[in-house]
Amino acid sequence: MSSPTDHAPLYARMEASLAAEIAAGVLRPGSQLPPEDSLIGRFGVSRTTVRKAVENLVARGLVEIRRGKGTFVSEPRITQELTELTGFVEDMVALGRNPTAKLLDKRIVAATPVVAQRLNLAPGSQVYRIERVRLADGVAVSFDETYLPLDIGEKIVSNDLEAEPIFALLENKYGLPLVEGDYQLEAVTADDRVARALDVAPGSPVFLIERTSYCEGPRPIDYEKLHYRGDLIRFSTRLSRRPRAAR
Repeated sequence: MSSPTDHAPLYARMEASLAAEIAAGVLRPGSQLPPEDSLIGRFGVSRTTVRKAVENLVARGLVEIRRGKGTFVSEPRITQELTELTGFVEDMVALGRNPTAKLLDKRIVAATPVVAQRLNLAPGSQVYRIERVRLADGVAVSFDETYLPLDIGEKIVSNDLEAEPIFALLENKYGLPLVEGDYQLEAVTADDRVARALDVAPGSPVFLIERTSYCEGPRPIDYEKLHYRGDLIRFSTRLSRRPRAAR
């Protein structure tokens, strides 16, 4: 019996074959596709056909082209729920992923107007800025900029920030339980600094979350700019509708 792809164009048959290998795990996430010449020989097709098949796989999100490196099987997207105030480590552990961190920088800086407003400080006040790459199963998922009031930041940076989550330090070591947070999420593109941290091409899609976390008072204690790779994560939430009379 013939299959639906028997009479399909060559590029579609090649696309279906590679997609099936990706689904079966023969081509694993993060692995590199064979070079064009190898695919031409294997499938007995032209270079144009190979490029069309790969183009379609890119459009489906199954592979990604990394400039100067080649074409790689995409990592499966992580679905993260935005239903409560949680940290990266908590989120990844809940999803069965192995979270790690790479510390890029920690230093005292003058608060910009935005940082000062979020932390309820005077513009120009000294704050601690911490920059880290957050990884899940060894893959860079997020580039985080964390801003803390100077007195809190001095305590936090004395710890191993590649091993200890800031939320856990605030709550468990320094007695500052977090009670709520403000989130703002927007779609942006990666500038050179973010692209370098996340190992993606400049201009790649990124989710930018600006999050202010509060301890009792409420007192703003932690302001973050979280840059998540747009090709690796999606966010979900569940919304309730107010009763008609309340609207």
